[in-house]
Amino acid sequence: MVTAKPAAGGGRWVEISPERLRGWLDGFYGRHQGADESGLVLTGLNNGDTATLHPPPGLGAVADIDALLTGIATPPRIGLLLARKGAMAAGIADGTAITSSKVERFHVHGRTAAGGWSQQRYARRRDNQADQVAAKAADIAERVLLPEASTLAALVCGGDRGTVEAILEDRRLAPLAALRHERLLEVAEPRLVVLEEAAVAARKVRIHLVP
Repeated sequence: MVTAKPAAGGGRWVEISPERLRGWLDGFYGRHQGADESGLVLTGLNNGDTATLHPPPGLGAVADIDALLTGIATPPRIGLLLARKGAMAAGIADGTAITSSKVERFHVHGRTAAGGWSQQRYARRRDNQADQVAAKAADIAERVLLPEASTLAALVCGGDRGTVEAILEDRRLAPLAALRHERLLEVAEPRLVVLEEAAVAARKVRIHLVP
């Protein structure tokens, strides 16, 4: 499956499943009457369009297209940590298969329309609840992910950035934080099916096309 969306600063991002990458590359060469390769950057011969390929998390140092194609043939073992204020999910993905996981929902008060002291009281309560949620989520990550940290090629996170970072601030999870990939997946409220979808999304090769 191929998905595309505009890229900040120009061009667009394309996300493509590993199984489709060879076909996509053939199409790029065909549309551009060939291409020059420089590492992971393709430049079309007929108009100078560029395609910059970004390897999926956990693939390690990939220097060129051939190495990328070789690497994606054997999906790495990764950890997944998805979190929003009301739920979190942690799991281990071998390829696209979730081999162990835990999903948890949390009760978090919404905002209040009241002002003054009442509003401040509710704000403090929400802050306290957020801290408690982060601590409970860290407990789950410790049970599900931490014992497997030495076997993981990367930790891929998704959801609300602030919530994810609050969880990974827990000192117990330092080995996981060190494995964290820079990409943050866009996910719905974490559930098992969302975790399974994230495992598929994390394997995709991202390509920045200009124009």
